[in-house]
Amino acid sequence: MIYAKDITKSFGQLQVLKGINLTIDEGEVVAIIGPSGAGKTTLLQILGTLDKADGGELIVNGVEVNTLSEREQATFRNRNIGFVFQFHQLLPEFTALENVMIPALIAKEKSSVAEKRAKEILSFLKLSNRMGHKPAELSGGEKQRVAVARALINKPAVILADEPSGSLDSKNKEELHALFFDLRKQMNQTFVIVTHDEQLAANTDHVIHIKDGLVSNV
Repeated sequence: MIYAKDITKSFGQLQVLKGINLTIDEGEVVAIIGPSGAGKTTLLQILGTLDKADGGELIVNGVEVNTLSEREQATFRNRNIGFVFQFHQLLPEFTALENVMIPALIAKEKSSVAEKRAKEILSFLKLSNRMGHKPAELSGGEKQRVAVARALINKPAVILADEPSGSLDSKNKEELHALFFDLRKQMNQTFVIVTHDEQLAANTDHVIHIKDGLVSNV
């Protein structure tokens, strides 16, 4: 599913990633943990083709993404990778349903097909009565479930999540974490999650420790 070899990344004189090697299999729920500044988010952005490594090899869903042009990477990202961020990143002027539909419309899916699938996913996530609400009218937990629905809309090979429960209270955090494992069970969905949550990390299939820009064998 994901294979990374000798991934390096520097910002000016600061080398953030110093040769990352990892393998993530289809259907795994994987946690990336480590201290602040270790390079976790930078690594996640590179795995998601939002940023480009300075060196190394990266294969995602059978494609060597570093060989793609920026336009090809954008298309690949839209069709193969879903994202869930700490603060959901929903567009405030659109309803929950419209937010979920956007990646499918970008992929040039017919509006009727995108709407049907978005409604199915929102219903699965127990948000059928919130589809017409805008983000300001949703709770924190509901916003994150909408963000998960948006990440799922194009049936991605992998969902990358950056501190997805970091802004949630304990109840909503537990529900979101349970949702990830339910989606893996129901859809064989692969997740790679950057987290400081020790309980979530302990329940994942595989924990990748990042320390000083390298995978640590802690």
